[in-house]
Amino acid sequence: MPNPATVPAWRSPTAWALLLVTFGVAVGFDLWTKEWAFRTVAGQPVVLRYEDVAGNPSYSLPWHQGIIAVGHDLLDFHLVLNHGAVFGIGQGRGPIFIAFTVLAVLTALWVFGKHTSARSHMSHVGLALVLAGGIGNMYDRVAVGAVRDFLHMFPRRELPFGLHWPGGSSEWFPWVFNVADAELIAGMLLLMLAIHLSERRAEQARRAAAEAAEVARAEQDPEPPGGS
Repeated sequence: MPNPATVPAWRSPTAWALLLVTFGVAVGFDLWTKEWAFRTVAGQPVVLRYEDVAGNPSYSLPWHQGIIAVGHDLLDFHLVLNHGAVFGIGQGRGPIFIAFTVLAVLTALWVFGKHTSARSHMSHVGLALVLAGGIGNMYDRVAVGAVRDFLHMFPRRELPFGLHWPGGSSEWFPWVFNVADAELIAGMLLLMLAIHLSERRAEQARRAAAEAAEVARAEQDPEPPGGS
């Protein structure tokens, strides 16, 4: 029976199942939360038409106060349309981000198939979350014309000593994001952790092999009685 550690992931039904199930659940949750937020947070459903939103960063949503999701200024729900990338970076470059997302998806699938094994479960979950985050936001760019964001962490909390971000905001965390953004970040952190653990196991295996080789040499060449 093949060792799962040496079987490439693309040949493992279990690896494919973990990747696809995690991806499907993550994408579904992201799209559902966006739909829920734009249906309820403003007090009335916000209907977005692609022809009005796409390529129009000046498009404005109806004014709304938002919802306090977690007290003590930890999390608000507030609707924002993002024409850029994660956390609003690179506004107005939607086609570039769509092309980049397609490239990232192909790269992630290549990494899954060629550089992970059947037992690299943490890497598979991380790759699935990265894929889900990218596809979830690409769906918005293609179907809506911009990415729907609604999560605002630490609202109304100001930086000390009059400090502010390059954009002028003095809030702790001025960016509004969505579940797909969180999935992207979580996926990348999981991949970094998986790489770290893999390198540590490889180093431990090298040390164990070196120690075993040293013991074997000592047994083959015992020191003569009485020494020298």
